[in-house]
Amino acid sequence: MRVIMKEQTTKERILEAAEELMQEKSFCSVGLKQLLDAVKVPKGSFYHYFESKEQFGIEMMRHYMEQASVHKRSFMLDRERELDALKRLFQYLEGSITFMDSNPGKFPCLAIKLGNEVSEISEGMREELVKGFQDWISIYQEVLDDAVAAGQLPADLDTAAEAAMIQDHWAGAAQRAVIFRSSEPVRKTVEHIKTRIENMKP
Repeated sequence: MRVIMKEQTTKERILEAAEELMQEKSFCSVGLKQLLDAVKVPKGSFYHYFESKEQFGIEMMRHYMEQASVHKRSFMLDRERELDALKRLFQYLEGSITFMDSNPGKFPCLAIKLGNEVSEISEGMREELVKGFQDWISIYQEVLDDAVAAGQLPADLDTAAEAAMIQDHWAGAAQRAVIFRSSEPVRKTVEHIKTRIENMKP
């Protein structure tokens, strides 16, 4: 049991170190030596866990998307913390504005940063992104469904389509915010989403 825990911990350290490095660089530009130096493990440890850099990339994307989903669920779907579903949604979206204000020019999401790059070089990584984005959209849909159940939004609202729209608008705004080194695109998009939803109220 102790050996298994040690191996899991080392693998987790490699994945998390890679995510941090790639927030600053790109998937292709981060070499194996740079990654292993960051976590201070020998080269053999890498190939003990990952048969190739592509397999490592697939597991890294899976790990990142799953951890991001845990964060989104804990914030948007915590009904004990905040009963009002729309408040939970709006507070989460507003948090991205705070991040962009504090980190101008930095991607708030590794999946958006690496999406185009890795989708062109690895079908496996692209598939992990698809599954992750679908999961994120389902979280938005669930919080909207909560609002419908509470009578805050119309009963006939297509929450699946609305959830996908929120994800797509936010992702596009985040991309432009990084290019412009300004939180303004995200701020305006969040305001637009909030106004749109407020106008839907029965």
